[in-house]
Order: sequence, then structure tokens, then C-alpha cells
Amino acid sequence: MSNAGDKIKVKNSSWSFKGKNLAKRFKDHIGKSVPLYNESHKLVIDYSDFFIKDGSICYDIGCSVGNFLNSLSKHHYGKKSQFIGLDVQQAMINVAKKNYAKKNLQFKKADFLKIKCKKADMVVSFYTAQFIKPEKRLIFFKKIYKMLNWGGGLFLFEKIRSNDARFQDYSTAVYNEFKLKNGYKPDEIFQKTRSLKGVLEPFSEQGNINLLREAGFKDYTTIFNYINFRGLLIIK
Repeated sequence: MSNAGDKIKVKNSSWSFKGKNLAKRFKDHIGKSVPLYNESHKLVIDYSDFFIKDGSICYDIGCSVGNFLNSLSKHHYGKKSQFIGLDVQQAMINVAKKNYAKKNLQFKKADFLKIKCKKADMVVSFYTAQFIKPEKRLIFFKKIYKMLNWGGGLFLFEKIRSNDARFQDYSTAVYNEFKLKNGYKPDEIFQKTRSLKGVLEPFSEQGNINLLREAGFKDYTTIFNYINFRGLLIIK
């Protein structure tokens, strides 16, 4: 959900996160594209006090340029904890490493589904699962469940589809108004929508919850709700 500045980046009619300019301007773009994005970061940081303790490990899956994980590590300054950011785009990781070089803060170019992870007390996923192929999404949640310590928390933020077509139309219209107010032109919004076909596949809120339950999770609550964007806290 990022591009080079405020311009739509389309490659072969498909959305792409690749490119140095994209990574450099990601923070500016994402705030204009995702409602209350920075506030969502602050919310999770406040909740993190219940999960991050001395010796804790926290993963940020799809960490982009690392600004959230940097803020989280600052918040828990003095604790002997590890904060690990993962992203499949090297340009994102390069920016993160350049801006936030710290002992307890690591950034790795990696596909979460293909690497071995340490046991963790907290896992964060900001708008990442929706870009994972639907047939692999259950594998994604099962892996998180397995790596979390008992009592550990998963913070899952996702764009969702409405269960009812009428409400979906409403939320799409309101979201488009949000983007127009943030400076996007109608043709840019349309091109972005076209480019995301087959790339961004949001599930309904119930669809996500069904997958979480199948993965083993039982306890969850909604901590963020704005238009068709949801944030869940799920505890193992």
C-alpha cells in the first residue's frame, strides 16, 4: 500500500512495493492512504506494556521502513528485549537499517513463511496478511500461533470486506473521500484500485476470525475500528 511519493506505481498493471523512491517516501504515503496509521502505532505501543518484559522477543512482520519498531524499542528502553523487523523488500530494509541502527533492533529481508523464528511474546502485523495469497493465510496464522509464548499477543491490523454488499459500497465511498481529502486525484484512486486486483485480497472480519480460530487462537478483541479497517489483539 505504498508508492513513489503520491504517484501511482503500476508495473504490468499490478501493484508493486519495489523501488528505492517508494521506500524513502513510504512514511509520507502511508499516512495519506491508511486512516489513523500513526495513531494505530501509538495504540499498539501502549498495549505492548502487557507483553514486553525483560528478555522478550517481538517480531514486526512486514516492517516496511521500521518506524514503528523503532518507536516500540524506544518505549521499552532499558529492558533486555529484542525487536526484529521482517520485510520481503530489500529497499525497505535498507532504509530501516540506515535510519535505526541499534543493538536490540534488527531488520532482515525475509519471507516470514520461509524462515525459522524464535519464540516470541509479541508479534505485530500491520496490513500484511491481506497481501498473502489466500491459500497460504492459514499457514501464516498457524506459524504465528506456534511461535508465540503462552499468553503472548498478536496485533493484527487489516483492511476488511463488509459482509453485506450495501455496506461495502458505503465503506468504499467513504474511504475514497478520505483519499481525496488527502490530496489524491480521482484517476490516481482508480488506477490504484485497478493495480491491486489479485494482489490485495482482504477477507471479511469474520473470515479473519475463522482463520485465527482454526490456527488455534481463542481469545481476541477489537482495539481499532475505522471505516473498513480493523485492529485486533489476539492472545495465545
